[in-house]
Amino acid sequence: MDLKQVFKTPNPIIGVVHLLPLPTSPRWGGNLKAVFDRAEQEATALAAGGVDGIIVENFFDAPFPKDQVDPAVVSAMTLVIHRLQSMVTLPIGINVLRNDARSAIAIASCVEAHFIRVNVWTGIMATDQGLIEGRAHELLRYRRELGSDVKIFADVLVKHARPLGSPNLTTAVQDTIERGLADAVILSGWATGSPPSLEDLELASAAACETPVLIGSGANWENIPTLMQAADGVIVSSSLKRQGKREQAIDPIRVSRFVEATRRSIPAQKSEKSVSPMSLHP
Repeated sequence: MDLKQVFKTPNPIIGVVHLLPLPTSPRWGGNLKAVFDRAEQEATALAAGGVDGIIVENFFDAPFPKDQVDPAVVSAMTLVIHRLQSMVTLPIGINVLRNDARSAIAIASCVEAHFIRVNVWTGIMATDQGLIEGRAHELLRYRRELGSDVKIFADVLVKHARPLGSPNLTTAVQDTIERGLADAVILSGWATGSPPSLEDLELASAAACETPVLIGSGANWENIPTLMQAADGVIVSSSLKRQGKREQAIDPIRVSRFVEATRRSIPAQKSEKSVSPMSLHP
């Protein structure tokens, strides 16, 4: 996959819109307008701060169902994304938590969104929702039935989960790409706000070859110059919130600061690649 075709840059910064609790979730407040207003504020703040794309998640619906969300959640997310598309021109992606990739692909196909994020694409992970099995075989066939070209960004050894057994990171990345046919892979730390190590990113990038590797959690303006040495892009949320607190709304000043730090790190990364025969991305 060529990230530049979607994001107009080979090193995209993707900001996350965390939706307020949606209908049927435990903390649903009964006011869909509040959900719309918050999402619109966050999307415009991300766009004003200079990100290259946005991903929308039902983040505050926790605790999440394991596989399939209620149809009301699908309806609400579809409405939200449609409204955001009228306000920002950035590529938009969708993550239906915990692992409802079928609904995500359906929404994305209907609203012509660009990509989805799937937490468990291949393998089996033990999570707080129980055992979650990857369903790449089903979802790729469903995407074909829809006549859709929505890109699939798949987590490898996703956060808030543990694999059954002791899989090798290199093997997990290769399986996600070669057997699961993911368009890009995402590497996170062990929890929300926790970054992956540079060593793990280097292993993932080497295993992924030409497939993009994105940082999936824990990036901030202090660690992003280091992390981008071995990544093609970044998905970021918590560090962009007011006071860095995930329950707060996106702060456009923090967005601008993060974008500036990331942009500054990319030329140095490319320079190193051009002179180093041991580069992971020749």
